[in-house]
Formats: sequence, C-alpha cells, structure tokens
Amino acid sequence: MFGEPTARQREMWELMTEAKAAAFRAARVGVPCELVDAAAKDVYVQYGFGPDYKLPGCPHRTGHGIGMNGHECIHLVRGNKRLLEPGMCFSNEPMVVLPGEFGIRLEDCFYMTDEGPVYFSQPSPAIDKPCV
Repeated sequence: MFGEPTARQREMWELMTEAKAAAFRAARVGVPCELVDAAAKDVYVQYGFGPDYKLPGCPHRTGHGIGMNGHECIHLVRGNKRLLEPGMCFSNEPMVVLPGEFGIRLEDCFYMTDEGPVYFSQPSPAIDKPCV
C-alpha cells in the first residue's frame, strides 16, 4: 500500500478481517476443513459477493497447510472433509478481489490445539497499522 487508504480500501480490509475472524472461529478440533472455508465465504456472501468462489469475492481457498515446505496439503477448501486435529498448522488468508479495482490478501498462520486455534503472531489490527 502506498499513501492513505481510501474509504473503499478500508471497507474491504474490514470485510476481509471479518471473513478471517469467521474462519478462525470455525476452526475447532473435529471440524471438517471445508467448514472453515465455508465460514469465510459466508461473510462475503452476506455482503453480497460471491457466492462460492465467484468474483467479486474470494476466488481462493481460505488457507493451506504450513510446514517444512511452506504450502502443504490439508487445505481449508470446499470438498476437504478431513477433520482438524491438534498440531495441524494453517494459513488463514480469505482474500477479497474486486476485479478492476484491487484485491486484499493477508496471510496469518495458526496452529490447532485441543482448545481451538492459536495464531503464531497477532494479525495486523488495521490496514494502516501493520503488525510489528
């Protein structure tokens, strides 16, 4: 980002943040991976985007497994019925794309515990306040 964010950019940042929070809340041990993706997509549908992976909206999976190779299997994506287990690690990046305008994609990573997901580092609190 260069310069001051526009009102539209701030609005979409907040929407993306809401989708990311919905995915994080949905991530619980024993929940299928596809439901984490669905939670993020539902936020965009409620806003009027999508549905599904259509644009404007989120044309991308909500997250992927992380490990020694960075992008690893066990994706948070429709159709993945694998159940979340303690110790699994994922990105949380339900990007929002507005063709002809811009897109926002911020990747924060978390790991699963018996009590739920835990971020490795705190996500940025605002579009103009990157985490340090």
